[in-house]
Amino acid sequence: MTDDFFTSSDTVRQAAPLKHVQTVSLDGSVELELGDTLPSVTVAYETYGRLNADRSNGILICHAISGDSHVARHDEEDDPGWWDVAVGPGKPIDTDRFFVICPNVLGGCRGTTGPNCLNPATGRPYGPDFPRIAVGDMVRVQRRLLDHLGIETLIAAVGGSMGGHQVLAWARYYPECLWGAVLIATSARLTAQALAFDVVGRNAIIRDPNFRDGRYYETGASPEVGLAIARMIGHITYVSRQAMDRKFDPDRLSPRDVQTGFENLFSVGSYLGHQGAKFVERFDANSYITLSTAMDLFDLGDTRDKLARALDRTPCRWLVLSFSSDWLFTPAQSRELVDALIATDKPVSYCNVESDCGHDAFLLPDQVDSYGALMRAFLEDLSREGDAEPIADEAPYGHAPTSIFRSHRLDYDRIVELIPAGAGVLDLGCGKGSLLARLKRRGHYPLLGVELDEKAIIACVGRGLSVIQTDLNEGLACFADKQFDCVVLSQALQAVRDVEAIIDDMLRVGRQCIVSFPNFAYTRYRRRLADEGRAPKPGGPGTCEWYDTPDIRFLSIADFEDFCLARRIEVHRRIALDTENTRQIDDDPNLNADLAIFVLSR
Repeated sequence: MTDDFFTSSDTVRQAAPLKHVQTVSLDGSVELELGDTLPSVTVAYETYGRLNADRSNGILICHAISGDSHVARHDEEDDPGWWDVAVGPGKPIDTDRFFVICPNVLGGCRGTTGPNCLNPATGRPYGPDFPRIAVGDMVRVQRRLLDHLGIETLIAAVGGSMGGHQVLAWARYYPECLWGAVLIATSARLTAQALAFDVVGRNAIIRDPNFRDGRYYETGASPEVGLAIARMIGHITYVSRQAMDRKFDPDRLSPRDVQTGFENLFSVGSYLGHQGAKFVERFDANSYITLSTAMDLFDLGDTRDKLARALDRTPCRWLVLSFSSDWLFTPAQSRELVDALIATDKPVSYCNVESDCGHDAFLLPDQVDSYGALMRAFLEDLSREGDAEPIADEAPYGHAPTSIFRSHRLDYDRIVELIPAGAGVLDLGCGKGSLLARLKRRGHYPLLGVELDEKAIIACVGRGLSVIQTDLNEGLACFADKQFDCVVLSQALQAVRDVEAIIDDMLRVGRQCIVSFPNFAYTRYRRRLADEGRAPKPGGPGTCEWYDTPDIRFLSIADFEDFCLARRIEVHRRIALDTENTRQIDDDPNLNADLAIFVLSR
């Protein structure tokens, strides 16, 4: 099928033999997490790039339930891989730089020991006699594969969906082996709704007359109908409502002419029928039951405390990515993981990538400029020796022609001086991380930024900084009382909807707080309003206009002093600056300073 109508994350996958697959038979038996034993295990895997001399450039890619070892093309003559958009020379996971290993998981059906492999005790396929496995078993087998390859530590393990579960298990069971962990569209455990879809899918397979209690390999007829229905159900969960509407609503009563044996009244029906029929060509029903059950049993805990305990021993850096329209592995589930990592001061970065592609977004090219850029920045920084290349300081909305902020943040100079040596800092609205980068060079720890803009988050991650995507207007509930020595809000107060709430949160989370903001009582701003009848424009020409500015507050130094006094907030320092002339103002700062910095506590 070449019709774009049928395009999905499954489009490039096929049942043809894998041209570059390698296999290794592990020595001895494998003890399984749930109590059984496999007397022998063979692992199918593929590698990309070259392992360096000290074997330190390895990246492990963990595939999702329907994936396999063929993550990308090896050359122009090779068949497409399931993640060609992200893996290859010059791509986000750059095989010119890294040695990439992708094994087929234990229980799979593409070369690694699974239900369709011969049981040495009987000489026949395992079928239903294949033991129940856990995600941890997949990871233990992968660890033994890396031992075979002579790789002790990995730059990172990367995985989406069930692959993300494997990465979590890696961090839990082999924390000393990872420098970084990349979690994409995954969770600490499945929701009850996600479990329900898997239960229905497995029942469709089991109730197929050709299933024969899983002993169908020698009958000449496999449970193709049940497996196809299971895949059709799965495909519904992988696609967002928006993507479904876009793809199928314009011609919902014009199905494609495909012969699948399934209902073909609606266009979405012909699409699902095609996807189900295509899937049975390359996948085994018993493997689908085995792997979906392992994924459903994966559970790191249902509370922040349980998750924090489960991940407490992990020293690696984390990158967590979710997709805004994913309703199978929701952004809220990713935030649960992020919040648990924050609770134990782990270095974690998080971004909820805007996408209408649903769960499949991480396999499609649509948002690769965002999630791919984040992965690239994270992996390159992990592998880079020394500090990242500096990024020029930036002002939030632009610069006046004479302002020192055209190339430098004067307020950052003073803020850095105000922060005690070595203090842990939370930077709210951190932008591209200029302040955090300075503090990192000074040895401050822990350091964490909060930012909303995706591009700014990418820049921070590339500098080796931890940053989480959060709207400040939603508050700081993920942070504990006095978790940081200092909380900074630099030139963002005027854009916050609930000023009282954010200041209260800052004073709760930080032992000390630093707030900077433009002073709208500055004489030049007053004159613009009084003499010209024009709204003040902090930063001068080239900045936002009144109708597109993020500023919703127009406060002065005197206003903020009254605010603190009324709420019994202690002001330790007040610094007023004339940034155009690069000087501190002591004489009538409410009139003569365009920027103020306050140091607060309660």
